[in-house]
Amino acid sequence: MNSDKEGIISSLYTPQAIWGRELRHYRKAAGLTQGQLAERIHFSESLISGVETGQLPASPEFADTCDETLETGGALRRLLDWRKGQVFPSWFGKWRDKEQETTALRAYEPLVFPGLLQTEAYARVLLRGNETAVEARLDRQSILIREDPDPPILRCVVDEAVLHRPIGDPKVMKEQLEHLISAVNPRLSFQVIPHGMHSGLMGGFAIATLDGGSNVLYAETAVRGITTSDPEDVTIAVERFEAIRSEALPVSMSIDLIQKVVSEKWT
Repeated sequence: MNSDKEGIISSLYTPQAIWGRELRHYRKAAGLTQGQLAERIHFSESLISGVETGQLPASPEFADTCDETLETGGALRRLLDWRKGQVFPSWFGKWRDKEQETTALRAYEPLVFPGLLQTEAYARVLLRGNETAVEARLDRQSILIREDPDPPILRCVVDEAVLHRPIGDPKVMKEQLEHLISAVNPRLSFQVIPHGMHSGLMGGFAIATLDGGSNVLYAETAVRGITTSDPEDVTIAVERFEAIRSEALPVSMSIDLIQKVVSEKWT
């Protein structure tokens, strides 16, 4: 599949898709159907199909088992080396490119603080100590201090639960919340939406406004993020963000709440 109505394009020439075609080559050379290979390696036929079409990633264990069964001499495991040079998942790279070009960002997060505002320690806990991933996340934040062009205007809203969710120890949380307070400036606002029923319970998302005024949406799902410029989806997201923001505390009251949480819970 090359495209869908959300505007997502799946290239036939991504490293993941190329790896899948190599698996298909070796499977056919061995004279096996997907079902027959599934029986021999004890992985599902649907997984094999997804990997061969580039829709699903192959794990090292899967590659090793296929290598042994198909007698490839370890070729499939070696071909997974492309991942070592991949800092971001392929689906996130599309958003990261838009993020670098944006003139304004609107972001809502119900579970954790936005990546652009995470401290190094907070990010390290979330990313389970993956230093390459931590470095890449911190590098994304450079757009907030760039000089040419001007940093994007950033408007963030989080659910109040994010202030209380322990990511790391109290020291990590205290540093993170104090970082948010210090980051607020005329181009960067941070608001908290109080506990309870509100318009942001469906999940986190961000909207990038590009030079020229067009908008791109990034929406999170259980398995990956989706980047799309589909007008209908973007319009719904913009309306949803404005509804969420209207229900959030003003910036000054949000800062007061953050300070209260720091003193009462994380100090």
